[in-house]
Amino acid sequence: MPLGPLGTLRRRAHWPDMSDPVLLWFRQDLRLSDQAALAAAAGEGPVIPVYVLDDAAPRAWAMGGASRWWLHHSLLALDESLRAKGSRLILRRGGSADVLAQLAAETGARRVHALHHYEPWWRNAEKAVGKAIDLCLHDGGLLLPPGAVRTGSGGSYRIYTPFARAVMEHMPPASPHPAPHAIGAPKAWPASESIDDWGLLPTQPDWAKGFAIDWTPGEEGARRNVANFIDEVGDYPTARNLPSIEGTSRLSPHLHFGEVSPAYVWHRAEASVHDATIFHKELIWRDYAHLQMWEFPTYGSANAREAFDALPWRDLREARADFTAWKTGRTGYPIVDAGMRQLWTTGWMHNRVRMIAASFLIKHLLIDWRHGARWFWDTLVDASYANNSVNWQWVAGSGVDANLFTRIMAPLSQSEKFDAADYIRQWVPELAELSDAVIHDPDEHGARPPAYPAKIIGHREGRERALAAYRRMKG
Repeated sequence: MPLGPLGTLRRRAHWPDMSDPVLLWFRQDLRLSDQAALAAAAGEGPVIPVYVLDDAAPRAWAMGGASRWWLHHSLLALDESLRAKGSRLILRRGGSADVLAQLAAETGARRVHALHHYEPWWRNAEKAVGKAIDLCLHDGGLLLPPGAVRTGSGGSYRIYTPFARAVMEHMPPASPHPAPHAIGAPKAWPASESIDDWGLLPTQPDWAKGFAIDWTPGEEGARRNVANFIDEVGDYPTARNLPSIEGTSRLSPHLHFGEVSPAYVWHRAEASVHDATIFHKELIWRDYAHLQMWEFPTYGSANAREAFDALPWRDLREARADFTAWKTGRTGYPIVDAGMRQLWTTGWMHNRVRMIAASFLIKHLLIDWRHGARWFWDTLVDASYANNSVNWQWVAGSGVDANLFTRIMAPLSQSEKFDAADYIRQWVPELAELSDAVIHDPDEHGARPPAYPAKIIGHREGRERALAAYRRMKG
């Protein structure tokens, strides 16, 4: 039957014999529990789980370096989990449709099961796979699939707040399902490539050597992180804004790679505190970002508000030194520099600091948001096309629902307001001996150590330049 209005399932008319194997196509859904595609495949007969490294489909949006590090370890964990169930993971590289069709020819499989994905390249790949082999798509990557809630006029939501209210009317999500006790294996396994031959890990130099200190990719690591966060979820409304105590959930990479479902996280939070609304709304924001990406597939490269096409950004050739200072955490603004160094060292950055660092690049340095988004795409382990694009355009003011460009974050006062002194000491050791009173703005207090750079631009100067550029845009 054709694809339904909520994108829940697509199939052809002929069901395979129960003795025929079926393919299970993994992408950013690397888990066995609450996995609707796995449950459906296991109900039909022997299952051949497969991950296809398809760098051609996303083109310029192929996974960045930090995401590849995560993928390597998450795939190893997934294969280990599958083997404990009597199965294994087959690895192939190439175009998704070609690889899956070839595997079907090799194994006699007549059907592929997979979860829906909404990135523009995955939507195109799903169409191509569906033309080559019978494809059944299932929900499970979001709380609700795009289009599941509509405005009163039947349109799609553009503004987050009414969208969140509409989603809450459908919550809680269905209870998550456990992983199957066993997964039927085919009579013979097709050949698999070696993950080591994919070169997903950096070597010369190994810039990711600090990642393993902070992260354990895979479903087991995801569930441990959920359990750790649930102990603190009651403090989340306040603690999430305080970088020094890491008050955020730190679940974003696990959710991005689908090592845990948003439904599982929702129910765990709901069972732990009387009111988890603030945290639940962060999960809904993820759905909102995917909805905007679904409606505007070029969200990562084009201003959602066309007026911003006229904003006179600085030419990157002129601004190269400032861009490099921002990327390397050498701007002279301690809170910005701490965030950028945390990002490089761990592949992640505290959410409040992400906003401060992004605002500084866009407004103080007047550098096009797309350059920053690309840097985050390469360096974040949770580099979601939807979240990354929507968040950057929110800060820039160019998004469908966005902060006003004229609201310019003051990084120095933000640092003090959210008590970031210890966070700065951790990531900018040159300032570790400074007191709380001066560490947020050493220049202002005449306390800047020689090893730490002066501000590359003053706050007032950067603010006035940004506002002047905005006035020119408005014409």
